[in-house]
Order: sequence, then C-alpha cells, then structure tokens
Amino acid sequence: MMSSEQKGYPPVVIVGAGPTGLALAVELGTRSVPCLVVERDPERGFAPRAKTTHVRTRELMRRWGIADDLARAAPFGIDYPSNIFFVTRLNGHQIARFDNALNTAPVRDERYSEHAQWVPQYKLEAVLRDKAESLPSVDFRYGVEFVGVEQDADGIRVQLLSVETGDTERIDATYLIGADGARSAVRSSIGAKMEGRYGLSRNYNIIFEAPGLAEAHPHGPGIMYWLCNSDAPGVIGPMDSGDRWYFGVMGLPPDVTLSDEAALSLIKRSTGIDLPYHIVDSDVWIASRLIADGYQKGNIFLAGDACHLHPPFGGFGMNMGIADAVDLGWKIAAVIQGWGGPALLDSYEIERRPAHEMVMNEAEANHAVLSQHLLRDGLEDDGPIGAAARSEVAEIVRREKEREFYALGVVLGLPYHGSPVIEYDGSEAEWTMSHDYVPSASPGSLAPHAWLNDGRSLYDLFGEAFTVLAFTAAQKDALTMARDEAERTNTPLTVVTLIDPRLAALYEAPLALIRPDQFVAWRGDRWPTEGLLLKVTGRAPAHIG
Repeated sequence: MMSSEQKGYPPVVIVGAGPTGLALAVELGTRSVPCLVVERDPERGFAPRAKTTHVRTRELMRRWGIADDLARAAPFGIDYPSNIFFVTRLNGHQIARFDNALNTAPVRDERYSEHAQWVPQYKLEAVLRDKAESLPSVDFRYGVEFVGVEQDADGIRVQLLSVETGDTERIDATYLIGADGARSAVRSSIGAKMEGRYGLSRNYNIIFEAPGLAEAHPHGPGIMYWLCNSDAPGVIGPMDSGDRWYFGVMGLPPDVTLSDEAALSLIKRSTGIDLPYHIVDSDVWIASRLIADGYQKGNIFLAGDACHLHPPFGGFGMNMGIADAVDLGWKIAAVIQGWGGPALLDSYEIERRPAHEMVMNEAEANHAVLSQHLLRDGLEDDGPIGAAARSEVAEIVRREKEREFYALGVVLGLPYHGSPVIEYDGSEAEWTMSHDYVPSASPGSLAPHAWLNDGRSLYDLFGEAFTVLAFTAAQKDALTMARDEAERTNTPLTVVTLIDPRLAALYEAPLALIRPDQFVAWRGDRWPTEGLLLKVTGRAPAHIG
C-alpha cells in the first residue's frame, strides 16, 4: 500500500483545535510528522473554560520551548498571587484563605521545572496555535467539520464538510485523532460509548466586565473567591485584563434559565457590590463523570474530553487532555518514523485510562463540597453567632477543600502501571495515592526533577526521544552497550552522564532510561544484555534480560 505521505496526504488528521488537538499538533510537528488539524469553529471566543495551567503542562510547554510565551500571556503578570478565598460576599466576611494555591508562585522548586500559571484557556490556545502554525509539517483547516470515516486494511479515509459551502472532500490518512470534545463525532464514528454518571450538577458560568471590582472589596488579590451566601452561592474571580471576571453558579434546578438581566442581579447580590457590570458571554454546563469504553479502534484514537469528562474542580480537565496528546503524539511519531512498534500504540489507553480514573475520583470528590454546601445560619452576622458559624465553616473548608488546591501528587505523581512498554523492577507495588508529591524513579513514574549546579533543569538535558542517564563514572561499559543497541535497533538515544551522588540517590540507581515524555522506562545498575530498547519502543513486548 502506498503511504499517505507518498500520496501527498498527511499521515495524521486531528479533529479539534482546542488545547488537546493543538498540543497533539505541536508534539507531532516538533518531530517533523506531517499532520492536518481540522476545526469546525473559526473562532473559539471567550467562553468560560479552563483557567488553570498545571505545573506538568507548563513543563511540557518548556519541553516545546514555549513556557516563557505562556508566561508573557499572563494577564495580571506572572507574579500575580494565586490566593483562594472563601468569603460570605466580596464585601463581606472572610472565612478561609489558601495562599499559592496550585503552585503558581514563580519560585524555583526542586520538584519541578516550571510553576503553574493562572491564564485563560483562550490565551493558552493562542500560544499553542502560534507554535503549531510555526511548524512546517502542521497544516490547519478552519470552518471544516468531520462527518465520517472509513477504515480498512488500506488505511483511513476521512470525510470532511465545509461549513460555509457545504462541499465535502475525502482525506486519506494513516491515523485519525478525535480531539473534538465532549460531543465527539469521532467517538461516535467508532462506536465508543461514554459510561459513568451524567448530571452531577447543572451550572451556569458568566464572563462579565466589572470595572473597579478588584479595588471595591477588602480581601486582596486572588484568583478565586468562593461566595457563601444564601442569595447566590457561587465562585467569582478575575479572568483577564480589561476588568474581565468570571462568575459561576452551581447546582441550578433543571427549569431555571438566566437572562442577562437576571445574571447581573445575581452578581450584584452575591458580591454585595453594585457596579456597572456588562455580560460578555455565558453558558450552561453539566458536571458529569464519564469515560469512554474504548479509546481506540484500529488507527483511530480519542484524546481529551472526547474520552473523559469530569467536574472542573481542581483544574484537571484541560491539563489531562494535553498530557493525553503528548503520550499519544510521541508514540505515533515513533511508529511513523520506524522506531516504534504496535505495542507502543496499544499502550496509550493502558497508560492513560488509570490516570483518568484517578483524576476523576479527585474531581468528583472536590465537586462534593461547593459554596451552597457551606451555608450556615448566622454566617453573615457581625456578632459572636456569625463568628462561630464562620469558624465552623472554616474548619470544614480546610478539611475538605485543601486537597483541591494542593494536589501536586495528583499533577506529578500518577504513574503508568501495567504498561507493556515499561520494564518494571517490582518497586511499583509500593506506590500509594497521595496529594503530596514525593518524587520517585520507579519505572512508570515521572522522572524525578532536579536543578543542576550550573542552574539548568535536569529535564533540559533530555533528548527528543529516549535518554539514558548515568550518575556514576563506573558506567562507561554500560553506556557503550546502550549506544550499540540503539544503533542496531534504529532507536534515537541521547546519552547524558552526570557524576552526582545526589542524583544517584534520587533515582536509586546509577542508570535510568527516560522516555520522550519524561517518564522512567527502566532503571538499574547495569545495561541489560539485550532487548531493552525493543521492549520500551513496542517492538518486542517480552521481558528482557
């Protein structure tokens, strides 16, 4: 069969130009893999989407060379404090406060190479899009809708529709990726079903302009203010420059809809501050816990919201989609370029599904305690009754909500267990879920980070494909064996020697093999006699020796 590249078609078609689709295009494009991104909507607008870019996502953006671009896009500056407040109203009593939530402070932390960032999703998308459009192998088609796909032994034929003209066309490809969100047409086309619980809550998000609101309340700068009052319990916070804020009301009854006039009234009552507000955008959204019963059919894959949905509390959704894109992207590139085998693609769902399930558990637990669940009689009173009520609620908030704002163990600490392309050493049996992140070099874990003595990040030394790290001078023969095996198996391999007892202790081994996505594929005190690189690239799934 003639390849899609030979016929002039891109080997990969990506449906959806949200964060997941854009990240996938960047991952493939930086590896010189031709891909076509099709997106139905020419403009994505200012809809109330994600605002939290986690530590791990920023690390991936550093890996692509665009973390600083995202920092420059921060509407309030990278130093803006990510404090979270629980208050009765913006002009009312403070109940509890969490400082540096989500690890956004721009300080050097040994555990990671990049801090998190509070930035509207549309600005993150712009940074990803600019990067993708700068890559010669990435092409975009806007105003084009995916309408169907056929797949057989000869490849994939993707049917597309021009939204403007109604004309249809067929694109031949080797791989199709559905990054087309919760209502994924690609998911429907392969017969995958979303399973779980739909309708955990019905919610209303509003983006509005509020000139002077930041100066009109006494609590100080922050990214999120949980409003605990009986008029309109919800969450409010600054979103962008130009006095643009967001306001969310959770748990609306099915029959309640809000006009702009009603929404403005809610904002004024809930904040306790009457200003000339102006509605920019609004939407109703349903919080659910859903996961696809399959992520793959042949060479068609699902990523991001197309295969997992959960409440946004904790900010995991967009970030998980970008991580999906990286896991899938480097594996598809490896197969296309000839150094990856079929087990590599099979490992995508095996690795990502357990991570999705664990994150969904976290998001659902965070969703269980919202502003309306914290109301108490007398909560807004100025006297001792009010003080006692606020003290009671503050204790609940600290007990139940801290996990939502300090979850570095979830962001960095979820390992890939049971993968066919990782060579385990038995240490994975010791892993337990924790919100506190304790770096581990156990195979399947994210490689422990360190700042080197010369100021560089250890991650900056990793190559584009696999990297072998040697931490002692006694590994010369092992590195020779690694280079020889890489040459024999046509496996791109970067060799890094860092004579540093601190790193040897951190990795608990003198040698470690790091994957393109910065996860540990293997570690040990000698290079195996044969087969390691074939195993971790999906070309020889048997245990190596």
